[in-house]
Amino acid sequence: MSFEAPSPTVCHAEACAIQDCLKRANYNESRCTAAIDALYSCCKKMYDENPSARAIACMKPELLELKMDQRRRESVDAKLHQPRR
Repeated sequence: MSFEAPSPTVCHAEACAIQDCLKRANYNESRCTAAIDALYSCCKKMYDENPSARAIACMKPELLELKMDQRRRESVDAKLHQPRR
């Protein structure tokens, strides 16, 4: 996926996956960390490739960095999902 000229729907599928997960998990965010991390990763990739890019599904870059840092430090209820290698 290229983010050269992102459309407003970039990372939309990841955002929808969070909503679907939350519904299935009875809105227990800690059960949806993989979906949340996938959205954050998608948005970070978009901003890394084009710092001025914007997408409806993504928070502003400064807030994204803060949220990702919080998750790394585990200062939120949900834990950062580490993909298996």
